Amino acid sequence: MSTRPYPELSFPGIALGVVQGVLMTAAFVYIALKLGFGLGGSTVAAIVGFTFLRGALRRKSIVENNINQTVASGINTASAGVVFTLPALLLLSVDDASLRDFPIGPLIFSAIAGSLMGIVLIIPLRKQMIEFERLRFPSGTAVATLLRSPGEGLSQGILLLVGASLALGLTVLVNLGMVPEELDLGLALDLPPWLPVALYISAANFGAGLLSGKGGLPFAMGGILAWWVITPIAVGAGWVEAPAAMDAGLVAGWQAGEVYSQMLRPLGIGMLIGGALAGVVSALPAVKGAFQSLQAAAKLAKESGSSPEEVNPRVLLGGAAGAFVLLFIGASMASGLGLAHSLLIAVVGALWLALAGVIVATATGHTDISPLSGLALIAVTLMYFLTDGNVTAAILIGVSVCIATNQCADMMSDLKTGHLVGATPRSQQIAQLLLCWLGPLVAIGVLFLLWEMPGDGTPGFGPQSTACIQETADCLLAPQAGALQGMIEALRDSDAAVDKYFGGAVIGGALSFFPLGGVAVLVGLAMYLPFSITLAYGVGCVVAMGLERWGGRAFIGKKLVPFAAGLIVGEALTQLAWSIFRMVTGGGG
Repeated sequence: MSTRPYPELSFPGIALGVVQGVLMTAAFVYIALKLGFGLGGSTVAAIVGFTFLRGALRRKSIVENNINQTVASGINTASAGVVFTLPALLLLSVDDASLRDFPIGPLIFSAIAGSLMGIVLIIPLRKQMIEFERLRFPSGTAVATLLRSPGEGLSQGILLLVGASLALGLTVLVNLGMVPEELDLGLALDLPPWLPVALYISAANFGAGLLSGKGGLPFAMGGILAWWVITPIAVGAGWVEAPAAMDAGLVAGWQAGEVYSQMLRPLGIGMLIGGALAGVVSALPAVKGAFQSLQAAAKLAKESGSSPEEVNPRVLLGGAAGAFVLLFIGASMASGLGLAHSLLIAVVGALWLALAGVIVATATGHTDISPLSGLALIAVTLMYFLTDGNVTAAILIGVSVCIATNQCADMMSDLKTGHLVGATPRSQQIAQLLLCWLGPLVAIGVLFLLWEMPGDGTPGFGPQSTACIQETADCLLAPQAGALQGMIEALRDSDAAVDKYFGGAVIGGALSFFPLGGVAVLVGLAMYLPFSITLAYGVGCVVAMGLERWGGRAFIGKKLVPFAAGLIVGEALTQLAWSIFRMVTGGGG
């Protein structure tokens, strides 16, 4: 008697993954603009998959839910890739009219090329990384554990909805002015602006801290180092003396701004670059292993033919060729440097994309932390010189590289999940390939929506956003892209703060030798963000550590993770809906 196989690459699984992927991409674009780092969507997608596939549709296939989370996370991957790079071009265009009317076509081509190329380049390494080297991929393993415990899926779905509901209520109260955006304890203590003690009132920010736990403490400590150690020393030593004619009541605020712009910001950018370079060097053995795995895969294909477990190698070659053509077209249209020069840009971009993709996938496999943004900084710097200082072309190629490298890590993490739950790699690969174009389109669309937010107090990061004009915590600072903006400005203007960029790079490289991977990137980001965000995030980390000590790792995975994910997604989607409503109705401030 034959047994029907469990459904896997099914319409319900793909459709639910698409819906979740689009919603999460929109939400996480907002979160990445706000907090400066991206978030994976696999856990949320798996929990919602249990709620709908198993709860509502009575479908019991674990591998079908795995396709759902694979599709959703694959679409969402573009959010970080776009947010870490493209806003830099928009921010630069505020003061440079020549950058304002950049062509949308090359941007779309470059973004989709990166998404496609990231998938086709990493698939041949599946056996090497997952079956031979057996890399951990902590997030992928956690999602697999969740998929294999379906009895808890509905209860986790309820916790996610509870968190989202709380976030919705808090966000609405903040937007209505019934709850302050910041709880400023410094005012009550009569502290100067350069010694801030304030907590940002944000469910998403607190939820991100809860998810990070002990691993997020370097981020919080970076903010404490910047504002409670470096800044008082700088002010006390007289390094930021205010002009003699300045009103005495304005001196402290002026000093805070000077310390940030002339010291903390360039140091933070330097640390990002230094940490990324150190990550490249430390990952060289992984690059060597990757090339060896390519040779092994080619030998296996020659001996036994294409495995039914994997997508046909011809499909991968065709996908790589198509992605390269899109990258070349984007480079040619954006740079206007001629075919030969554009071809060189595309070739170098593709080579760096492949190298960075292997680095990110390997780093994620070992630690779940990767130097994604730093590698994007390096890519844009490289392209800046290759394009003879063409900022538009450099950043558009950077968008492609950033999306591709993040896609490499996500694809391999999803394949790790599939390996642990008995899924067919070919099904996951087909699903990703068919929908690789969707994430970049959604991420770019939401980004432009937030850039064009009207000046009515609605959260945004464009020059017309009241939140940014007034420099409130509700401004979407796009810190990763802001770091890229600062680096490009330094390259164009021979910035006098080059010593601080260099000093930060040295510190970032040194910090990379700490056991916790990515610490330089976390500390560098903390120097860039408002301290109220960093401090509130740190509170979330400490709370998570206390809960883990009280309830153990099982409590964190089964209870805290879905609740914290609900806080993040709930605020992001509520804030986006609020912004769209205000824009459509023309609501005033």
